[in-house]
Amino acid sequence: MRSADTPSPVLPSEDPVGLQDFAVLLRRMNGEFNRIAQEFAQSQGLHLTDVQALIAILDGDHADEAGPMTPGRLRKQLNLTSGAMTACLDRLEKAGHIRRVRAADDRRVVHLHYAEGAKQVARDYFQPLARGTDAARGRFTTQELRVVVRFLAEMNRELAALRR
Repeated sequence: MRSADTPSPVLPSEDPVGLQDFAVLLRRMNGEFNRIAQEFAQSQGLHLTDVQALIAILDGDHADEAGPMTPGRLRKQLNLTSGAMTACLDRLEKAGHIRRVRAADDRRVVHLHYAEGAKQVARDYFQPLARGTDAARGRFTTQELRVVVRFLAEMNRELAALRR
């Protein structure tokens, strides 16, 4: 039993850094990212899954540890069947968004790369989001941004662990 002079625990809605507030803000941000991705997909005649694949391919081009994205890794990451993955890659290649390149050291391995022209289309489309992101970042100190980056990295690790 708690005595009358023991403060009650802080409820999530009363705690600006509580789990509930984090969950609401992350869901809202995720919803907005999904809306923007859906609008980009529609503007390019693509499916939302195609945009998710493009993002993974773009990120794969920057991932030092795993190397360029492959169809197999992408299929696992997006949780698609082989047939759905092939159809997605065929659509993206036909639309000029990606290139399939055989690995020089093993011709059986196919690497997926975001086509330069398509990258520019995406840059132009997402420029308002980039400006908004930069404006938001500008309202924080470098030290605060380091904490935000650390939090986002940890969240990505936790979400990846849930996938396994």
